[in-house]
Amino acid sequence: MRALISVSDKRGIVEFSRGLISLGWELVSTGGTAAHLAAAGIAVTDVSRVTGFPEMLGGRVKTLHPHIFAGILARRGQDDDMETIRSHGILPLDLVVVNLYPFAETLAREGITDASVIEQIDIGGPSLLRAAAKNHGSVWVVCDPADYPRVLGALEKPTENAAALRRELAARVFRHTAAYDAVIADWFATQTDGPEAVPHEFVISGVLQQGLRYGENPHQKAALYRDAIPAAVAGVSDCRQLQGKELSYNNILDLSAALELSREFASDSDPFCCILKHNNPCGAALADELVTAFERAWEGDSEAAYGSVIGMTREVDAATASAIASRFVEIVVAPRFSAEALEILSAKKNLRLMAFDKPLISAQAARWTARRVSGGWLRQEADPAGVDRSLWSVASQRQPTPEEMDDCEFLWKIVKHVRSNAICVGSGRTLLGCGAGQMSRIDSVRIAIGKARGRAARLALASDAFFPFRDGADLAAAGGVCVVIQPGGSIRDDEVRAACDEHGMAQVLSGRRHFLH
Repeated sequence: MRALISVSDKRGIVEFSRGLISLGWELVSTGGTAAHLAAAGIAVTDVSRVTGFPEMLGGRVKTLHPHIFAGILARRGQDDDMETIRSHGILPLDLVVVNLYPFAETLAREGITDASVIEQIDIGGPSLLRAAAKNHGSVWVVCDPADYPRVLGALEKPTENAAALRRELAARVFRHTAAYDAVIADWFATQTDGPEAVPHEFVISGVLQQGLRYGENPHQKAALYRDAIPAAVAGVSDCRQLQGKELSYNNILDLSAALELSREFASDSDPFCCILKHNNPCGAALADELVTAFERAWEGDSEAAYGSVIGMTREVDAATASAIASRFVEIVVAPRFSAEALEILSAKKNLRLMAFDKPLISAQAARWTARRVSGGWLRQEADPAGVDRSLWSVASQRQPTPEEMDDCEFLWKIVKHVRSNAICVGSGRTLLGCGAGQMSRIDSVRIAIGKARGRAARLALASDAFFPFRDGADLAAAGGVCVVIQPGGSIRDDEVRAACDEHGMAQVLSGRRHFLH
């Protein structure tokens, strides 16, 4: 029996190879792997002796030869296949152990050049794996060091389950090589602004980060996968859990939403705090001190904040930790926690504390997002963080004050993270009312105004899309709103403008819609 071994990840390969030798296997290997095994005292035949050709082109060509691929692909149960390889002096290969060049890992290195990245595109490795997986009825194939003990055990004590294990390993190979190619395709897509920015096909590659107890409901299985190519900015998969219970599927959704909303305020000089329930913000505030931002955000809707997820853009200090400790909270995510804050919050054993090291914003271009729909996928550019005031215009007789414009900007950053139809009402850099996910926009206005009415002398309102009728503006004015920001674009914009003017409200048109379905 002969095994071909060629691995970039050399974890466990010496022990696995010794196990094969003890079972009477002959080992064929390539370049660095052969040297690694030889250095460990393991007898190995260099692949060049099998092919009759030296490795060439700087190692780009090693195994691409009929003496290798025919030895893998020959069907053991077909006499003509076996006679063909015998007539050409080709010996079968019964086990292929390969893992691939570290393409994704190379991308993560600082200062890496395109040429260096391209050299990490493995050609022979995927071909070897796919050939062995195709012929898995006769050939064992291993692409993950974690499988070495299982395979060695099956070779030591053959059972009737061996065929099922070989099929499982073959399936793993095709997932692995497909994911590997997906990462490469994704990288090439980032190098062009041409037609391939919306390619004819698209692929998704994820690496298992953790299994979850269940999904949205206990009867649904679930897991978290991280991007194969890490983003430059912090995401859920970059967060370190410092304490608390295991994250659930729904926790992760809310954690992601908290990070995305916090990203809007990462460049502000003052600290920001947001409080989320079921993917929607129920509280948010900017303030001079983090503890003040937290208290204001909590009071935005203290009922909804019960059992919430909290996102912050600054290190959690002792004062903020003490304020959090007096409430029931599921998760707090922040860049850091001070030692004093960790000590205070350690008394709440179930509270999940999540920290991240990457920045919330970077100069990296917006990435694409994908969403599963029945029978296919929807793919779009991510809605970028930030506000572009150059798109804004005033569509009312009364000009908004500078303070009202600041309120508009604060709420406009928030409303884009509220499920449509979305209405946010607030004042003084604090969210006071939120109407989310209503089928009628006027219902969202009623909900948001109902929560905010009478809580500030000056209220601002943000609507993620245009008012289809003037009733939204009328209700806002009756609730104490002084300024409205909305995209505009309705056939009844003139009616809405007239309503604002009748009530003495200022109206800002953002020029950009922010639906979030």
